[in-house]
Amino acid sequence: MAKAIPQGRWKLEDAKARFSEVVRHARTVGPQRVSVRGHDAVVVMSVEEFERLVPQEPQAPFVEFMESLHLDGLNLAREADFGRDVEL
Repeated sequence: MAKAIPQGRWKLEDAKARFSEVVRHARTVGPQRVSVRGHDAVVVMSVEEFERLVPQEPQAPFVEFMESLHLDGLNLAREADFGRDVEL
């Protein structure tokens, strides 16, 4: 007899044994949480839900990002560092 699973929550051993059911629920009901030793560990979700959550536009390259901060007035000059004297 199959165990009753709380809506959207699975113990790891149950999720492993009934993975097809976990996937079916993720696609029809919504994201499914899987716990390990009583703590939520992962969420199984449909690809549609995943794509909705992931940003569609690529992130700006680092140089463009830094230029967008408009740090023109920031003084980034530093004193020359010649090291320190060490006795050998």
